[in-house]
Amino acid sequence: MRSPAPHLNPSEAARRLGVSAKALRLYEQRGLVEPGRTAAGWRAYGPAEMARAGEIVALRALGFSLAQVARVLAGNPEGLEQALSAHQGALEAQLRQLMHTVEKVRGLRSDVAQGRTPSIGELAGLLAPAGEVRLAFDLPWPWGGERFELRDIRPLNYIVGPLGSGKTRLAQRIAEVLPNAAWLGLDRQAESGAAAREPRAGHALAWLVEDGATPSDALIALLAGLEAEGPDAVVVDLIEHGLDQATQQALIARLRRRGPNARPIFMLTRSCAILDLAAVGPDEAIILCPANHSPPTLVAPCPGAPGYEAVATCLATPEVRARTAGVVAWRQAA
Repeated sequence: MRSPAPHLNPSEAARRLGVSAKALRLYEQRGLVEPGRTAAGWRAYGPAEMARAGEIVALRALGFSLAQVARVLAGNPEGLEQALSAHQGALEAQLRQLMHTVEKVRGLRSDVAQGRTPSIGELAGLLAPAGEVRLAFDLPWPWGGERFELRDIRPLNYIVGPLGSGKTRLAQRIAEVLPNAAWLGLDRQAESGAAAREPRAGHALAWLVEDGATPSDALIALLAGLEAEGPDAVVVDLIEHGLDQATQQALIARLRRRGPNARPIFMLTRSCAILDLAAVGPDEAIILCPANHSPPTLVAPCPGAPGYEAVATCLATPEVRARTAGVVAWRQAA
């Protein structure tokens, strides 16, 4: 006699599906999946719930919003063509990247055939994305001019630190040094009227609203900067500025689905809805500006890693962040 299939708790189910427990709760809140309950009232995911959740995760990986997922699961094709078109665009971008790498390999093979041995750097470059940007500059105040180097720029880069740590100055310096980078400061909301006329911002806004975001001037202005054509990188001061929790969650979900070849975004944040340490993936990096003004450092999103606890203490829920909005560091004059 076969034993009954096991029922998983939310943490186990999330681990098996490759998502966060927060994502599972969001799917439940939107009515996409309904876990069972144990005798004690705890959520439990059986085979049917896991199959349903797996379908949701697959559709989300294709770039579907939660509203689009709900329609597809209900057999409604509305919006399907648009979502598939966006996925096709991402695949074509990956194909262009692969073709670029193939051309580099072909060139190195030709060199070998002619008796020239490629350098280690050329061989290692086969693993790096085309046009990879590397940063190197002397740190501004409050540091002592130490050298800062960043050799692996990811599509999503979080800049975190306590008040007075210099994280804003670091972000501004990154925007100055990165080739063709755009800086989105906190005054971006003043441009929301012009931003509303940006077509790509309008498309992104519609997608986010379907995913639970709240429309606002702050969101429109942010999207205009993030979606603008031209810049090779974007640096954003407090990306969560003026956005509620649902909007922050929808925004970061969309940014994560841009793919590994998307242009880099550097974003200052103090919100755990934007920087969910349990959800950080391989295409994301965390830069910590320590309180003691030691040089900024990369922090692995793993409990126990150097700097992990310092990053965690810099983050708060959107509700707490709303209560401390406008608080700035104050330094006594010499």
